[in-house]
Amino acid sequence: MKTFISRAIGILLFTMIAGTLTSSAQTDDYFTVSGIVKSQSNKKAVEFANVSVNGTNIGTVTNEDGEFTLKIKKSTKANAIVVSLIGYSNSWMNIGEENIDNAVIWLKPKQNLLDEVIVEASVSRNIVAQAIRNIDKNYGTTPTLLTGFYRETARKGNHYINISEAVVHMFKTGYNVRNANSDRVQVIKGRKLLSEKASDTLAVRLIGGPNMSVYMDVVKNPDGFLDESTLNYYSFMMEKPVYIDHRIQYVISFKPMVNLEYALFEGKLYIDKESLAVTRAELSLDMSDKNKVTQTILKKKPFGLIFKPQELTFLINYEERNGKMCLSYMRNEVKFKCNWKKRLFHTSYGVVSEMVVTDKDDNNVEKIPYRESFKEDDSFTDKVKAFYDEDFWGNYNILAPTESLDKAVTKLKKQHKDMNN
Repeated sequence: MKTFISRAIGILLFTMIAGTLTSSAQTDDYFTVSGIVKSQSNKKAVEFANVSVNGTNIGTVTNEDGEFTLKIKKSTKANAIVVSLIGYSNSWMNIGEENIDNAVIWLKPKQNLLDEVIVEASVSRNIVAQAIRNIDKNYGTTPTLLTGFYRETARKGNHYINISEAVVHMFKTGYNVRNANSDRVQVIKGRKLLSEKASDTLAVRLIGGPNMSVYMDVVKNPDGFLDESTLNYYSFMMEKPVYIDHRIQYVISFKPMVNLEYALFEGKLYIDKESLAVTRAELSLDMSDKNKVTQTILKKKPFGLIFKPQELTFLINYEERNGKMCLSYMRNEVKFKCNWKKRLFHTSYGVVSEMVVTDKDDNNVEKIPYRESFKEDDSFTDKVKAFYDEDFWGNYNILAPTESLDKAVTKLKKQHKDMNN
């Protein structure tokens, strides 16, 4: 697992690099469905709900404001949108081949009728072990090319200093190959907007980057967490089960029970009761020893900078596509404080990286050439250009920006304009 953490890194370099973008206008071959997902119980927006096009591999997730946008090729003959989330019944919305704006989709909480699912805590570890043995059966064993949208944001205090995003391709070997050595990521097109203020410039090497889709896939990459040889490092406990997509899920929490030279994870696993497939993983790095955490996640910093880690979390979701479980969404958040020697106060930073799988192709896919892949030592911000063209993404599906992100873009663009006049 130490290797997993150290390889899932990217370079966060908060500086401004100007550039231009080429417009990619939407064609008449596509139509757009956009809207918001809300809970019937409290009328509030629902974040991180899965939104997919019925009968296809096309999908996305709602943003923190519950909003989504899907661009759908007319030739798919799609007839419905399906929305699913833990603890809710699936919701459907009929569609045709015309644009739909401002749709409201309501999710109804699933009644908790799970008394029949009673499992002794002592067998929780055995369920996790069996889930690992069932990976070949539950997940695809042929190479797959995933299309995804990656976004990385950084905040200094409460204001954004970095917004970078890209459409990526992810080549993944079959899940029967339980390592990430041959999996690769390619940045197709991307853009960035970074603060020009000198006080916002900070170069550190941390967890993150588009390659997290390779190394954070804990089902495929045993070095991440799910390996029978490391289960003895943890204690497991059965929590209250939940529904995901009309199916009962075991919820098994875990925490470290040994003291190693590097920090371990704690969190929860969601495992389908019938298939014993891992459908969701919520991981947090154990912060009890800050020195271990720093050694694990910090690879480089300027001389004289004092780095204090506060939090490192991962969320990894899987969903069924064409009868097999598939990676669908990842989110990584790092919180830390920095200060320079002889200064009195620390400054808080937060970096969020998220990736949603928007399409999947498993028909005779070709491996991404090494020269075109995103390397471990690459800087994401060096691979993309500067904002802003409203039609930049064309027909690619993306994560809908939140209201706060829209405001941050406007503010950073104004800052850039003012400083260059």
